[in-house]
Amino acid sequence: MSIFPKISLRPEVENYLKEGFVNKEIVTALGKQEAERKFETLLKHLSHPPSFTTVRVNTHLASVQHVKNLLLDELQKFNGLSVPILQHPDLQDVLLIPVIGPRKNIKKQQCEAIVGAQCGNAVLRGAHVYAPGIVSASKFMKAGDVISVYSDIKGKCKKGAREFDGTKVFLGNGISELSRKEIFNGLPELKGMGIRMTEPVYLSPSFDNVLPHYLFLQNLPSALVTHVLNPQPGEKILDLCAAPGGKTTHIAALMHDQGEVIALDKIFSKVEKIKQNALLLGLNSIRAFCFDGTKAVKLDMVEDTEGEPPFLPESFDRILLDAPCSGMGQRPNMACTWSLKELASYQPLQRKLFTAAVQLLKPEGVLVYSTCTITLAENEEQVAWALTKFPCLQLQPQMKGRLQNSLGNIHTQNIYLKEMGSFPLTSMG
Repeated sequence: MSIFPKISLRPEVENYLKEGFVNKEIVTALGKQEAERKFETLLKHLSHPPSFTTVRVNTHLASVQHVKNLLLDELQKFNGLSVPILQHPDLQDVLLIPVIGPRKNIKKQQCEAIVGAQCGNAVLRGAHVYAPGIVSASKFMKAGDVISVYSDIKGKCKKGAREFDGTKVFLGNGISELSRKEIFNGLPELKGMGIRMTEPVYLSPSFDNVLPHYLFLQNLPSALVTHVLNPQPGEKILDLCAAPGGKTTHIAALMHDQGEVIALDKIFSKVEKIKQNALLLGLNSIRAFCFDGTKAVKLDMVEDTEGEPPFLPESFDRILLDAPCSGMGQRPNMACTWSLKELASYQPLQRKLFTAAVQLLKPEGVLVYSTCTITLAENEEQVAWALTKFPCLQLQPQMKGRLQNSLGNIHTQNIYLKEMGSFPLTSMG
């Protein structure tokens, strides 16, 4: 049920998106009124959290049933509620925990705290409020007080303000762990818990350090991507833009940790995170490198003996290109301040990465292109460009049957391409 306003966008950005989603073909098929209604529904969905929290089981270390039993024990500690755990009918290593909400009968408190939009989005997904996320607090707030928490979705609240009358969205109530004075004392920024949420509008368990060896908190579309890639034991696979390693570790797990998974990212700290996740999940087939994916092709044909980037052409059986993108499909997202220029800035980089990926793919190899955005320019238009630019590529169906119909809260676009095949495009969005 919609309780928040639709995502707030700059007029130029909203008009740009509308031109794509209410285009001539869609209007002809549905009628203008229905096409516009679907577009407005999309914008409203983007400001709300998904209906389920999804976690992926690390099947390399334990069975799904064993982890499900462990998780049931953990969730019984959460807010005293009995929360069901569902196994996805098609993605067998994915568990779904229903999100309870929106809860409308929560009494708002006189004492208020304002958090930044990103912090607010995390609260709607089950997180507590950490001190760095608090932008403003009532002048009389002290530790132990029951606090109403609001999100400053447009970023207008001044740090340390005692009150805020701008646009804010109620997220629920919590208990303050710190006083206002402690939060805004002028010392270096505090870390740790600021407000422990006790009555969130959307009730979802926090997975902070819950069964870290056995579970990976991952949005459903992100877990789907690796199943579409369908890695096999013994293969050599490239994750071209891999951080923080959710899909990388999933690839290794589906391969039973047999084969070689190369993970690239050009930011050192993110590469370290990939390595940490691989170690935590007990996966040994992953090798992570700090390297720019657009330069991953070895231009001279000298024999590659080191196994490090750059790589010779046609080196990989399968490649995942989860490209940097505008992220417009991430939920919840109540406001995006990007200009149209910023929104459109990712397409050239995606094409450079696409070009590198095609060169690195073996004949008969599989390439999966995915994003977490909704723009046509970064999804359907990129695929159309790739099919024209690289005649060796052919489209493949992502998955068959009910899987395509069971992903109601999908926000990722996944395109499955293969050399030397002939199948129609399937796109989820």
